[in-house]
Amino acid sequence: MSRSPNRILDSLPDDVFSALEPHLKLVEYKLGDVLAEPGGEVHRVYFPHSGVVSLVVELSVGEMIETAMVGRQGVLSAASALGGKVSLNKGIVQLAGTASAIDVDRLRNVADTYKSFRSLLFRHEQVLFAEAQQSAACNARHLVEARMCRWLLRMRDLADSDDLTITQDFLAQMIGVRRSSVSLVAGTLQLAGHIRYRRGNIRIVDAAGLHQTACECYGTVKGHYDRLSD
Repeated sequence: MSRSPNRILDSLPDDVFSALEPHLKLVEYKLGDVLAEPGGEVHRVYFPHSGVVSLVVELSVGEMIETAMVGRQGVLSAASALGGKVSLNKGIVQLAGTASAIDVDRLRNVADTYKSFRSLLFRHEQVLFAEAQQSAACNARHLVEARMCRWLLRMRDLADSDDLTITQDFLAQMIGVRRSSVSLVAGTLQLAGHIRYRRGNIRIVDAAGLHQTACECYGTVKGHYDRLSD
């Protein structure tokens, strides 16, 4: 029987999970909530059950560009349990949901006691860094259509749903393009029968079709996370 909707918590040995469980608190977050600020001290670590949190870089002109996503396969601010004291990224909720939250000092104590858990957190942070590197390469070299398909498929995996509550404005910010470019690509994908779009919602109709159009970055990042708990 599953102990948690979060993949990392669910994969833990009984003794590690038992050490964490009394300190885990169920929290809800809504669209636009900021769970981490760059340079800000980390007080809580989040193991998402549902929803998606974007790690973004803010530019001086007011734009945000996404570097990675955290959902039920991962954990937000795990580096704090490995010795980090401040967040290096802004974590903003792009899809509302729930999470198990734990005080950072409690998590650090468990990580110090159970080396296997500490190792798992370290490997997760490596995967998150690899995703950020992949996103940088993707944004630099791949066409908007391929990047948007990659993003939609990744969101689908994390949300475990074909219905994504997302605006074109926010999507444009996340992949670093103009809104007009997103509108054009969304229209093309809709005509191809891959998605249905209405204001504030994208429904994925043909995931296989999106996969054919997406760049290799989707499969690369998915593979990293699939191997995380091996």
